[in-house]
Amino acid sequence: MDIFQAIFSGLAMGSVYALVAFGFSITYTTTKTFNFGQGAFLALAGLIAVSAVLYFSHGKLSGFPTPADVTWPSFIFALVVSIVIMAVLGYALYFTAIKHFVGEAGLSWVMSTIGFGIIVQNVALLIWGPAPIALASPLGDRVMVLFGAGMRPQEVLVFFTALVLMLVFDWALHKTKMGKAVRAVAFSKSAASLMGINANAIAVAVFVISSGLAAIAGVMTAPITTASVFVGTLLSLKAFSAAILGGLDNPRGCIFGGFLIGLLEAFIGLWYSNLREIAVFGLIIVVLYFRPAGLLGRTHPEKV
Repeated sequence: MDIFQAIFSGLAMGSVYALVAFGFSITYTTTKTFNFGQGAFLALAGLIAVSAVLYFSHGKLSGFPTPADVTWPSFIFALVVSIVIMAVLGYALYFTAIKHFVGEAGLSWVMSTIGFGIIVQNVALLIWGPAPIALASPLGDRVMVLFGAGMRPQEVLVFFTALVLMLVFDWALHKTKMGKAVRAVAFSKSAASLMGINANAIAVAVFVISSGLAAIAGVMTAPITTASVFVGTLLSLKAFSAAILGGLDNPRGCIFGGFLIGLLEAFIGLWYSNLREIAVFGLIIVVLYFRPAGLLGRTHPEKV
């Protein structure tokens, strides 16, 4: 029974890591940069969802929502509002912290994105404060039992939402014109530009998509982890670890890495919960020692 419990919990959290890791992957492959403020984006999305639920239910933006306030219409409204605001922030992030450094030597963009994330986090701290805020699930709190293991409905919702989104994005990346343009820019920005592809527009689009994915992850996990200014830091770090583990240049590998880390955490937690982080980052060190590009990544030889 404990094994099934670990599998269900691991898949639920692994899907969150996979969503955010996918965002890291597409920004890396197209611009060779990341948004290291992604954790702040994820946390902010959950807090925005709280205010959006309150506004939908009571016409106010501050306070503590009750379970009765979180209906399907209010939850979907909160999700849409969070995605839109995060997409706008992703757009702003690209033009203020990324665009000027794309293709340039050095790692100036690292501090730039970290700084942007710190600003976002402190603005959220000013508005919502440091205390975590509980947000109920629109599915209620009853425990579902399968194979003797208990699951919360929100965990099931998180898993299937993430799974559907990842399948849709994977299909779009390989079958649609936009997806092929993203892959072309990832392969060679200069060659894609010569073929008439607007590489800058693609770069903006992937940052907007990445921020939108962080918003979905933040809102979907808020009923599980609570909404808090600080909740995104560890989640985004593990998502980044999942991307590294699976292979940054392989979106499918990042998704695989997310589920692998989620399952590893859950199984280690069955016996030694205090060793979960040690096991996760220990595995990453071992994998990168033997496969520097990740489990499904490819090593590209440098021409000199």
